[in-house]
Amino acid sequence: MPLSFRPVVVALGVGVFAVAVASVSSSAVFAQANKAAPAAPAVAEPAMKEITLTEKQVQGVLAAYKDIDAVAAKLPDDQDTKPDPKVLKQLDDVAKKHGFASYDEYSDVIEAIGMVLAGVDPKTKTYVGPAAALKDQIAAVEADTKMSADDKKQALADLNEAAKDPGPAVTNKTNIELVLKNYDALSQALDDDE
Repeated sequence: MPLSFRPVVVALGVGVFAVAVASVSSSAVFAQANKAAPAAPAVAEPAMKEITLTEKQVQGVLAAYKDIDAVAAKLPDDQDTKPDPKVLKQLDDVAKKHGFASYDEYSDVIEAIGMVLAGVDPKTKTYVGPAAALKDQIAAVEADTKMSADDKKQALADLNEAAKDPGPAVTNKTNIELVLKNYDALSQALDDDE
């Protein structure tokens, strides 16, 4: 995988994680909206690949996420802007320091963890799948009386859009068990970045 910087997932909170994972398909919506304008052929988003996680990889993510986030903060916000090669090397160096072959491997592990987290019911800490988790999040937002009307409207719009294509369900039971075993630590680590 090229360093496309699948958004450094740890920069996202667990509460909106399902939306982030599902939003990978949003570029297809953007491409459709721009279909009328003549342009270069659209490049399809790479499909998320489900790798088999190891305990060592999960512990590596927990150890590396703060260091990775600090370096990733130096990346340009605009994905069309070419990142500084020195920053890319720093990302690789930090990933290697924490036991990964490269930043690409770290990203693959984050993606696999994210696929599981996107389908976890945070109340029961069980894997229910991304569609059910999104439905639960929609219900929670609808029931939230403390959220402003504008925030609620935006959150519901985002969640309903994500629910149209909630992303793939995880088929690797080992990944589910491993992420659930480390759910509290992973949730805390990801929530720290909000």
